[in-house]
Amino acid sequence: MKGISWDDYKVAYQVAIDGTLSQAGKTLEMNHATVLRHVNRLENALEIKLFIRHQRGYQLTDAGSVLMDELPDLIAQFSRLENRLHNVEGQISGELRITTLSSFSAQLTPILKEFRDSYPLIRIKVLSTDDIVPLESGAAHVSLRAGPKPNGPDLIVRELTKLATSYYAAQSYIDSFGTPKSIEELNKHLWVLPTSDKYRIPFIRHIVDNIDKDKIIFQSNHFPDVNQAVIAGMGIGPLGDSQAIMNTSLIKVPINLPITQESMWFVYHRDLKHSARVKCFYEFFTKQLS
Repeated sequence: MKGISWDDYKVAYQVAIDGTLSQAGKTLEMNHATVLRHVNRLENALEIKLFIRHQRGYQLTDAGSVLMDELPDLIAQFSRLENRLHNVEGQISGELRITTLSSFSAQLTPILKEFRDSYPLIRIKVLSTDDIVPLESGAAHVSLRAGPKPNGPDLIVRELTKLATSYYAAQSYIDSFGTPKSIEELNKHLWVLPTSDKYRIPFIRHIVDNIDKDKIIFQSNHFPDVNQAVIAGMGIGPLGDSQAIMNTSLIKVPINLPITQESMWFVYHRDLKHSARVKCFYEFFTKQLS
């Protein structure tokens, strides 16, 4: 069909996901008019309407629903093809997509800067999220995951380091309120914690089970927000030991937490086992941690 490009399909798919031209434009980093041009060109070439336009956004027609059903697999296949083509020459270049925890991305940035200095043909894209990004989708080449060992038949998983998380308070908080000396005293203090969707984490659950909920004076679903609230002196909260050591105003609070076997894991899809980009990033990253 004349006049259709793969980009037209990808842009239309993003409009289907986001529901509006403006939001799809933000996601794709292109302007509203360009998004509209791609959608119109695809619909004109197919001679089919994919969307119903209305004031609240773009709704899918039956044909648009077929597009939503079929395109994810096609996008994943094209991504795998792109990866394999990039790996044929074994050249350390091109885009390296990394997904990691939102609380870890800031610590990762200096390492990525050094990695880029060593491999200037690499372009880095970081997806920072607390959700697990499925690597088979092609959205990321490497996942830096925390917690129990990830599993999946097509995943290659390597342990990077053991994770150590403790509870900390700023010196300003301790000057005003002191520190709990026993589990019975936990309820006498102010706490900054993640929101309830993170209560399944053992070191969060331990505190929540031993305090009244009105003692939680700050919550966020974003761990960096919790970290900043601790640093600001709002209350006692969790931080990774490797992160806390960089802030001299923080004092570790002596709380006996449940022992967990959590680690940071380097995860990639088996289709990328020969990828020069993934191999050199793993070797570089592990050297930085040693």
